[in-house]
Amino acid sequence: MDISVRIEEERDYRRVEEITRLAFSYPGRIEQGQIGCPYEHWMVHELRRRDGILELSLVAEAEKEIAGHIICSRAEVRTSDNRLPVLNFGPLSVLPEHQKKGVGKALILSMIERAKTLGHGAILFFGRPEYYPQFGFKEASSFGIRDCEGDNYPAFMGMELIPGYLSQARGGRFYESDIYNDSLNRGAVKAFDEVFFPG
Repeated sequence: MDISVRIEEERDYRRVEEITRLAFSYPGRIEQGQIGCPYEHWMVHELRRRDGILELSLVAEAEKEIAGHIICSRAEVRTSDNRLPVLNFGPLSVLPEHQKKGVGKALILSMIERAKTLGHGAILFFGRPEYYPQFGFKEASSFGIRDCEGDNYPAFMGMELIPGYLSQARGGRFYESDIYNDSLNRGAVKAFDEVFFPG
């Protein structure tokens, strides 16, 4: 299957939100989420308005249709005397019928290369530890960085895009956009989804 990756355009917005909602509407999710719908499509919508980096909002096309999307956002590692800018990424969304066919891989590799070209120093994020190390991500603890609560675990991962960049952040804590806090944003997600998918 031929896959091409490009920067998302405004004409793609609605379709990307639909794809994101479908990608995260897996069985049992609604009961777990406690807000009646996935919230990742709202995240994408909001990240375009604040905290998101539009040059790193990418779509993958397969068979002449959008099959997936990835977006990066601004984050930082805070130490006692420094705030070091880093990238966060997610959601990464792939249409269910195109999953496990290389779409997600194409998006991640393209995002990493574009982020390097744009001069970003590092990526930190939360994701599946059984999947992302193949791209060069490793546990954030190896850089001496903890999450905002001071914890470390395999799902908290990072990658330097500029060698040695994260040495400035040892002992620091990672802070991402509050868009990723589903408990904080449940009302906004529900209202968006009701307009987005009425009835």
